[in-house]
Amino acid sequence: MRIRVVDAFADRPFTGNPAGVCVLEAGDWPDEGWMRSVAAEMKHAETAFVRPSAGAGAEWDLRWFTPTKEVVLCGHATLATAHVLAADGKVSGKTSFATLSGVLVADVAADGITLDFPVNRPIEEPVPEGLAAALAVEPQRVYVTGELRDLLVVVQDEATVLAVVPDHDAIAGITQRENLRGLIVTAQGTEYDFVSRFFAPASGIPEDPVTGSAHTSLAPYWAERLGRDELVGYQASARGGVVQVVPSGDRVYLKGRAVTVLDGELLV
Repeated sequence: MRIRVVDAFADRPFTGNPAGVCVLEAGDWPDEGWMRSVAAEMKHAETAFVRPSAGAGAEWDLRWFTPTKEVVLCGHATLATAHVLAADGKVSGKTSFATLSGVLVADVAADGITLDFPVNRPIEEPVPEGLAAALAVEPQRVYVTGELRDLLVVVQDEATVLAVVPDHDAIAGITQRENLRGLIVTAQGTEYDFVSRFFAPASGIPEDPVTGSAHTSLAPYWAERLGRDELVGYQASARGGVVQVVPSGDRVYLKGRAVTVLDGELLV
């Protein structure tokens, strides 16, 4: 079976967020344990498995696995999948994916790939006990983000985002206690409209390089505060990545580029 590694939300290799992509033949899904094992072997934040859809609602079926579990939504692995299908000549322009988050649309163009995702609006919550110590910075406000249930932590400025020194065990404890997927730290940016970082150690992802799905909450949050609907966010991980966002009602459009860095054959 052919497997690719694609750097998503990146315009050059070794930046953005790497994802594994397996394009399967039509038919039944492989054993779920096997897909989890492949994702664990790849050791990327997510590995995507895509097959031609057997239903009428979408052209493709798409699932995402972290090294430890299946997830309901993943932006960078969806972008990577659309990039691979376009490179193989299997899609041109818009294509649709049936997923655990409903039907998602990707629009492949020369200047990037645009994803049409459901919005996850932040709802303000009290600051959880132990959060400041877990991040080594002081939160200003805290929100829980829609169905994804990330903790969105707003801090003073970009320098504070960069200064976060995560205690991964403490973050895992907070997210498990509060029934959360992960934790986003964000502030208004200097070069970009906003900056962020994302941590999900309880899901096997200590720090995610670029988290497309987190921008379904960051986009409406910063659009409201900055008074603009077209924004550019930078996820300030060690690899770094740029996500263009446009919130629109109950949807968010995420745009970025991708680069294939490995193309090989899976032997098991």
